[in-house]
Amino acid sequence: MNKPTTRRACLGMLGASALCLGVGARAQSYPSKPIQFIVPYPAGGATDSVARLLAEKMGKKLGQTVIVENKAGASGILGTDLVAKAAPDGHTVTVSLSSALLINQFLFKKLPYNAQKDIALVSQIAVAPIVLLVHPSVPANNVAELQKYMAANKGKLSYGSWGIGSTAHLTTAHLSQIQNVDMSHVPYKGEAPMLQDLIGGQIKLSFASALGAKPFVDAGKLKAIGVTGDKRMGVLPNVPTLAEQGLKDDVFRFTGWIAMAAPGATPKAVVQRLADEVKAACALPDVRERIVAMGFDPVARGPEEFAAVYKAELPVWERLVKQTGATLD
Repeated sequence: MNKPTTRRACLGMLGASALCLGVGARAQSYPSKPIQFIVPYPAGGATDSVARLLAEKMGKKLGQTVIVENKAGASGILGTDLVAKAAPDGHTVTVSLSSALLINQFLFKKLPYNAQKDIALVSQIAVAPIVLLVHPSVPANNVAELQKYMAANKGKLSYGSWGIGSTAHLTTAHLSQIQNVDMSHVPYKGEAPMLQDLIGGQIKLSFASALGAKPFVDAGKLKAIGVTGDKRMGVLPNVPTLAEQGLKDDVFRFTGWIAMAAPGATPKAVVQRLADEVKAACALPDVRERIVAMGFDPVARGPEEFAAVYKAELPVWERLVKQTGATLD
């Protein structure tokens, strides 16, 4: 090797070493200021509660104040866009739902960010199965009985959801299609009014969060037929999964989720540090207890595992949105 070539090679190795040192130094110095958790939903909801719970625990470990800011609007787009365009240094992240981080890209023709490029997946914090509920007048206590009831009332039943394009909407629309029962969708502005109409009998069935459903199931005002996901929920241990009852396709096995994400260009070392702290916080008994009480299952899946889940779910939700014709534009 001649001297100029040797010199260039050495300079290249020095440059690469400097780059690695730069990334390492940024990771070691992180965090250098308070961290913002952007929640793209109003204060007081389950996502907000999880974010504040993690902020308290993670702030102590990270040695910085963690501030939770609610930036609600446009089905989660406003808060997500703030994070997508924030400095990619790990000091601004979002704690959000699968609806905003995954499903919105199919419900809107144009977003102000690219959900798969401008957002770095940090950690899937918890999965959020939903419960299939029916009014007490419905003569069904399991999936098989509900299928018979739906078939006998083809074209006559209405189901509710907390909004067009929500997991409740897409999952029940799929159920209607595979059973060929032509149910009508009634979208509500939130879960609370939907549940009130279900209790009142204006609609006959709907999916709902465990947190919203449990008080009414316990009081006998609603019946729980089954839950999505691969295992039963800690707060509703006697309610079987839909998969247990024969509804085995991915739509019923997948669940909604709460996750943390950062700006797309955030260094991998910083992303991993955040993921590690999420995992440590979720392992604390009091944190696990509170998350389970909300109807969620804490999983704390790091960047690689979370990316694999996202990749697997993406085509399923894309297909469901197209099948239903759901749009929020």
